[in-house]
Amino acid sequence: MSSPAPGTLDHGPAESRRTKAPRLYALDGLRLIAALMVAAFHLMAYNGPGWTYPVQIVFPDAHAVAYYGWTGVQLFFLISGFVICMSCWGKSVGEFAVSRVTRLYPAYWFAVIAAASALWLFPGVRDAPTLSGLAVNLTMFQDPLGVDRVDSVYWSLWAEMRFYLLFALVAWRGLTYRRLVAFCLGWATAGMLATKVDNGLFRAVVMPEHCWYFIAGIALYLIHRFKPNVLLWGIVAGCFLLGQHFLIAAHASNERYAGVKAPLWPATLLLAAAFLAMAAVAVGMTDRITWRRLPVLGALTYPFYLLHEDIGWIFIRHMEHRMNPYAVLAVLFSAALVASWLVHRWIERPLGRRLRRALNKGFEEMRFYSRPIPSLESLESRSPGDKVRGSGDTSLCREGS
Repeated sequence: MSSPAPGTLDHGPAESRRTKAPRLYALDGLRLIAALMVAAFHLMAYNGPGWTYPVQIVFPDAHAVAYYGWTGVQLFFLISGFVICMSCWGKSVGEFAVSRVTRLYPAYWFAVIAAASALWLFPGVRDAPTLSGLAVNLTMFQDPLGVDRVDSVYWSLWAEMRFYLLFALVAWRGLTYRRLVAFCLGWATAGMLATKVDNGLFRAVVMPEHCWYFIAGIALYLIHRFKPNVLLWGIVAGCFLLGQHFLIAAHASNERYAGVKAPLWPATLLLAAAFLAMAAVAVGMTDRITWRRLPVLGALTYPFYLLHEDIGWIFIRHMEHRMNPYAVLAVLFSAALVASWLVHRWIERPLGRRLRRALNKGFEEMRFYSRPIPSLESLESRSPGDKVRGSGDTSLCREGS
């Protein structure tokens, strides 16, 4: 048997085992858990503009638990590193770009318009966006331009976008085992250097506060696709150790936002649990999870994440004096999940398909019109029946000449 090409390792026992379980249902469940954790933090532990009284009074016991829901973002980033490799393996950089645009923008456009409309119709909870600010938010590039976000949860999308831009450098050359390991090690090195280099642009691109989770997700996917080894486990372990260090700053920041003083160790335990859960997915321990409802629930995660905060605060402000606080949350979470399904069914899927077709057509036309035009001499040397490569008819070129 011939050996695989260097850096690819695209076959073998681990690879053949993975083909038996093409969908990882556990990832859908983890996505939903992460989204619910973040929503719990925003609506039960963050002293935002929703509840009239501090959350410590509204939820005297539950707020201390809900506070640690912000670690769901780290779980999101771990999943993202894993899933981007899984979904983009074997694709060109153009296909990678199309897959990301069609995945992110349809639901996002709806959520931006919905949140802005809610803030305009129900003033007093948060400042309503200007039309100019709304227009910029629709591009998803409000953060680098210094424009206020329509909804504060969009900050994590800018982190995702920067990850995609960095990952596109590898996708441009083609994803291989060797290139992804080099990418992980190079990005980790840059992440450590960024903390010592006084360069805001370098730090913004490298994301030393977030990169460890994306890198670990990539290494875990390589473990899943191929097989475990010391090098890949070393990357994962190193990312956890470095990530927990940057978790300290995130914890301090969220303490200020929530207006509480909370111990750090539960956040560290939750981060460890996130790494362990993703490691279980990587080595196949969750392959037996095949509950058919999980993909549906996983599909709700992104719209739910986008819609829950500002609209949730508006709902709370208008309903808190009419119902028990836990009943308010039960209705809010249920309504948000139903709305998320409607967005997925009637916005994400149909608009995503149309956008994908339009972008693919645009890339095809770009490639077609980028082909070199044959010279007049080469056309004259052809027989009358010959076709111009890529154009189909020499008459067009003769007319243009």
